[in-house]
Amino acid sequence: MSVLLTRPGAVEATGPDAGVASHYGNPTKEQRLLAEGLAVVDLSHRGVVTVTGPDRLSWLHSLTTQHLLGLAPRASAETLVLSPKGHVEHALHVVDDEETTWLTTEPGAAPAVAAWLDSMRFMLRVEVADVTEGYAVLGEPVGAGSAPGEPLAWVDPWPREEGQTFAYGPPEDQHPARGRAWRELLVPRDELEAAVGGRPLAGTWAAEALRVAAWRPRAGVDTDHRSIPHELDWLRTAVHLEKGCYRGQETVARVKNLGRPPRRIVFLHLDGSGHVLPDPGTELVPVEGGRAVGTLTSVARHSEEGPIGLGVVRYASDPEAVLLAGDVSAAQTAIVVPEKPARRERPSAPRPPVAR
Repeated sequence: MSVLLTRPGAVEATGPDAGVASHYGNPTKEQRLLAEGLAVVDLSHRGVVTVTGPDRLSWLHSLTTQHLLGLAPRASAETLVLSPKGHVEHALHVVDDEETTWLTTEPGAAPAVAAWLDSMRFMLRVEVADVTEGYAVLGEPVGAGSAPGEPLAWVDPWPREEGQTFAYGPPEDQHPARGRAWRELLVPRDELEAAVGGRPLAGTWAAEALRVAAWRPRAGVDTDHRSIPHELDWLRTAVHLEKGCYRGQETVARVKNLGRPPRRIVFLHLDGSGHVLPDPGTELVPVEGGRAVGTLTSVARHSEEGPIGLGVVRYASDPEAVLLAGDVSAAQTAIVVPEKPARRERPSAPRPPVAR
């Protein structure tokens, strides 16, 4: 549990963000301060893994989806760990300080990430350690990397298209997250309060609202055991399409060439006339009836847009249909836009002979 939960008004989050504050008494004000670049978010429940040794970057490059060879000091990257069948297992935020590669993970995932990496060392000169007990993460609405002498920072690339990749959603200059600034500071856990200083704190309620509004996928929240990166428009920041072999690459290449992932992520405007919003995991059903087309994955209350969410639906489902999440209606905005099926011309019937 975070030491910052002792701050006045702190209310602990539930679900994947348990252990840090959901808010500190005024989530709407906190969200506005965060959007204005003034607040900081306690993300000390995130995991932190280090990889040291001269082979660390080439080794991580060979295991994960992003091009990590030659990653410059204090430069950032996002990479995914896929299953042999190409399903998303972990999302890793990567930054190197010339001696150590630092990885942050979703809460609770660091032991599994460290154990898997350790099992893949073979004869290479690398050492893996789960250092979550010693280091904490703070989220800041800042788009610049840290300077020498400052705490090391991972800068979120979303929604840029990083390297040789592909975007299923809109290009960066048309994306709702264009100009977005976000980074994670890595600080010794016993210096967490000092790193916050006198800045106002915002809870995960505010941070999640801005993430959902940016259409930013989150591992373990917007993913399940079947998720592949294409469904979430995650190739754009985390997958390099021209690098060497890695686990799950065959699926990445096949689906990219096919052009149609099995499912696709959508942004949802939820009806806020009621007091209760649906929970993540609620099925999405067309308002006109019929079978469920997908699942609500993220839910947030945005200070300007109201109740919003992300969902994952069948690729071929109607992108204009109004959906129901329980009793709450949800208007869709397609992120991964489905291709319209090619129109097939019906052969004309043979004409009868003309009588002469």
